[in-house]
Amino acid sequence: MATQTPWWDADAFSARKPLLLARTAMTAALRAYFTGQGFTEVETPALQVSPGLEPHLRAFATEINDPYGAPARPMYLHTSPEFAMKKLLAAGLLRIFQLAQVFRDGERSDTHHPAFAMVEWYRTGDSLTALIDDCGALLRATWLAVPEDLRKGGLRWKGKACDPMRRPEVLSVADAFRRYASGLDILATAPDPLHPDAERLRTAALHADIKLPDNGDWEDLFFHIFLEHIEPKLGIGAPTALIDYPLSMAALAKKSARDPRVADRVELYVAGLELANGFAELTDAAEQRRRFEADMDKKERLYGTRYPLDEDFLAALAHMPEASGIALGFDRLVMLATGAEKIDDVIWAPVA
Repeated sequence: MATQTPWWDADAFSARKPLLLARTAMTAALRAYFTGQGFTEVETPALQVSPGLEPHLRAFATEINDPYGAPARPMYLHTSPEFAMKKLLAAGLLRIFQLAQVFRDGERSDTHHPAFAMVEWYRTGDSLTALIDDCGALLRATWLAVPEDLRKGGLRWKGKACDPMRRPEVLSVADAFRRYASGLDILATAPDPLHPDAERLRTAALHADIKLPDNGDWEDLFFHIFLEHIEPKLGIGAPTALIDYPLSMAALAKKSARDPRVADRVELYVAGLELANGFAELTDAAEQRRRFEADMDKKERLYGTRYPLDEDFLAALAHMPEASGIALGFDRLVMLATGAEKIDDVIWAPVA
């Protein structure tokens, strides 16, 4: 069996060095943008009581040992700095950003790494429109920071290209399904927005001549269609800001005031790759608790485990001002800007 060359081998590292120097330039441009917009850069601990409660994410578990003999306390490496950053909003900060290392177990591929860089930012009193404008400005600023010899045909991924100088196209999830999934009306398959009907979606997909797996709930079927027919077509030519997610997929987002069937959530796509996920932030602690518990019930049903709720976060949420927030995968952005084929190529020291 051939021995794999270690990442620190001088010859192997030299091939990645131009990409990593571009990353450094992009990092400086990112910080300059936020500073120019009046944001405060913050730092929050990676160790948290609750790692983040998305049902399909796996966290790294550890514990804190008290030097004076108190029982060890279970802790987790965060999957996002979201909970701690929202506590800072409750404390009175208005515009904040963080470039954080975050951790997710069971994720390793060309676009996933168990430890990766996430830039997350929040604007009190601003809507998703401001976040979309931020995303467009960040794409432009970081792209222009990349050396010209690496800028070949725009942001690119697997033969697809996106011009970072163009403003993001704002597209609703419903319109994306109509455009790319044979006219399928995804919202009509969820007459009860909180309890969408898998059989309605199966019937609609059959009429649209879209094949679905035999098993799965409504969300599983949604993603089967989305990942096969829609995501690869997003962010081609210009970035796509996908908005108005079905209410059952609201996560930490508020219900839309315009349409009770959808949530104020946005995802940014570039060259067919998901780059960012943001919300008009939910500040109703009781509703957030209900969603967290439902997510943990689903996690336990699917994977036989659940994570604790951060009661301190729920207490802070009641004091948090109206805000919008978004998290962007910085390593992926560097990949897109430099034409790297895999995420390990743009990380200074990949996990072994």
